[in-house]
Amino acid sequence: MAVAGAFIVPHPPLILPEIGRGKERKIQKTIDSYREIAKEAALMEPETVIILSPHSVMYQDYFHISPGTRAKGDFGLYGYPELQIGGFYDTEFVSELCGLAEDWGIAAGTEGGRGRELDHATMIPLYFLRRELADFKLVRIGLSGQSFHEHFRLGQCIAEAADRLDRRIAVIASGDLSHCLMDSGPYEYTKEGPEYDKRVTEVMAGGNLQKLIGFSEEFCKNAGECGHRAFCIMAGCLDGKVLRSRLLSYEGPFGVGYAVASFRDAYVALARESLAYYLDTGREMPVPEHLPDVMINRQAGVFVSLKKDGELRGCIGTIQGTCKNIAAEIIRNAVSSGIYDPRFPQVEKGELGQIICTVDVLGEPETVHSDEELDVKKYGVIVSHGRRRGLLLPNLEGIDTVEQQISIALRKAGIDEDEAYETERFEVVRHY
Repeated sequence: MAVAGAFIVPHPPLILPEIGRGKERKIQKTIDSYREIAKEAALMEPETVIILSPHSVMYQDYFHISPGTRAKGDFGLYGYPELQIGGFYDTEFVSELCGLAEDWGIAAGTEGGRGRELDHATMIPLYFLRRELADFKLVRIGLSGQSFHEHFRLGQCIAEAADRLDRRIAVIASGDLSHCLMDSGPYEYTKEGPEYDKRVTEVMAGGNLQKLIGFSEEFCKNAGECGHRAFCIMAGCLDGKVLRSRLLSYEGPFGVGYAVASFRDAYVALARESLAYYLDTGREMPVPEHLPDVMINRQAGVFVSLKKDGELRGCIGTIQGTCKNIAAEIIRNAVSSGIYDPRFPQVEKGELGQIICTVDVLGEPETVHSDEELDVKKYGVIVSHGRRRGLLLPNLEGIDTVEQQISIALRKAGIDEDEAYETERFEVVRHY
């Protein structure tokens, strides 16, 4: 399937009230942001959550991927052995990733470090996520002493594994920023500390994540950072995607930088914002500033689909672009899907937090002369007879044959199967 979204989070044990005992209130913005991204991640309904941990097994020249079927850990090191968190590993994903890494020449696998419990950099994200989402499997990956670029390549490999397995994943890069923000912190102050935090949070807010691999390793070392290599893996997972980036919070009252950031597909984020705006105001949202150029400078047909509890809740779209650009097309069709789909009652504001959104951007239709030119997974179809036209998107659950695809498209158009009709096919880019 795809990388549904990715997040950067810190992992100070005192963020948990059982351990912080009031000190956690000094990083309340971080806690609030953590809760927000946990809800955001739950909305994506990931089948697998990839956690990139600086405190898992780490080798100089090898990425350790946790083996086995399940793991758990506790906070006994911090005085709370009864506070335990665990999960089941996605063994199929781990196997696929290890095989791909070998093909790509990346030193990664499950050898070494067996029997280790979950570390706090894994458990703290799980602590927040489990409160919003229960049903998912886990993959835990440690960092290495290899270059930032090699970490980026591992991220690309993770995304490829998700595509090959048709798996919807969320990626969590667990990492604090500089530990050298003040002399009273865990390390002595260095000038690189606050400079690193400023630079890296600017990257998080701007969304050009490839800049992360351009940081000097000496600079990062002098800054006393914790999570940069995890961030580089995450950046590789998102390589080539059009992103909507949000830096939710940054604070450092204990001499360590804590940042929370979210990275989502820009098309889906815009569709959700459009529907939320309409439900709040009753008006169509204007096209926001600072969207990616491809959304502003191109026209295309767009379908916006809404699901709730796994069931369709609305789907409206256009075969070809009717607005000035893709962004405006998404904004209009998101509202139409939620408000004007005649098959369903209007979406209520209170439902929005339960709705999953996908956006399909259509390629140009091309005429088909034989059913052998169709593929239900790759191509959507358009059937037409006179002014009657019916469209069906590709790769839909429960539609496994070309015959099914055409039959449903004909019914949607009100065309009998024994009538003469024309068939076109089109490709889509589906955004989750």
